[in-house]
Amino acid sequence: MKKLIALFMLSGILLSPVISKAQDADQDSAENDTTEIVEAVEADTAPAIVDDEIIEEDKSFHQVIKDKFIEGGTTFMSPVLICLILGLAVSLERIVTLNLSTTNTKKLLAKVEEALEQGGIEAAKDVTKSTKGPVASIFTQGLMRYSEGIEMVEKSIIAYGSVEMGRLEKGLVWISLFISLAPMLGFMGTVIGMIEAFDAIQAAGDISPSLVAGGIKVALLTTVAGLIVAIILQLFYNYCVAKIDSLVNDMEDASITLVDILVKHKLTK
Repeated sequence: MKKLIALFMLSGILLSPVISKAQDADQDSAENDTTEIVEAVEADTAPAIVDDEIIEEDKSFHQVIKDKFIEGGTTFMSPVLICLILGLAVSLERIVTLNLSTTNTKKLLAKVEEALEQGGIEAAKDVTKSTKGPVASIFTQGLMRYSEGIEMVEKSIIAYGSVEMGRLEKGLVWISLFISLAPMLGFMGTVIGMIEAFDAIQAAGDISPSLVAGGIKVALLTTVAGLIVAIILQLFYNYCVAKIDSLVNDMEDASITLVDILVKHKLTK
């Protein structure tokens, strides 16, 4: 029994330094972990500092367009801009004119028929003359030939209808011109810009990626501008064409109805 107690005591004496070292190591490890955690938290919460960091404010759409216009060069960007301004001016003038030329044909025909029944041809002329629009003008020309017969009325309506159609289509040729001219000017600016870029490469004696990319970028800006102008004007052109087609259909239908009304009036007279 004494020998067993002595062995336990000896084992404790021998193992005590090892246990002490292990405890010290555990304590050091815990302290190191705590230090790393604290440093990580401080690193996350600390503001990041980047050398030579430049924060640019977002540019407005107007400023971006202005910068791109300057980058493309005023030599070819200015004619493209002029095409846009003139094309929009003609388009807006045509749109206003066509909308003012729109007439309620059903209401007009009802007034003409009522005037014929109550006051005859002269009363119907007063109704058409006091009404604005190409349909009323065609009616006036037809009523003026009423005394010469229905055939002359039809011929007068057809002839004057062609005149009114020409007036409605006035100005569309200019919009079409600007639609074609704007991309052409853009393409020409691109070709000349590419030539200047290759001249710069030849003068430098080396193909620098930045030099090539910069020259091509500036050259293509004129093409983009020309295509944008053409797309905008094409929308206005198609609207005007659709409006003219609608007015022409109304004129034809109303003219046929007017002839029928005149024939009925002549038969009942």
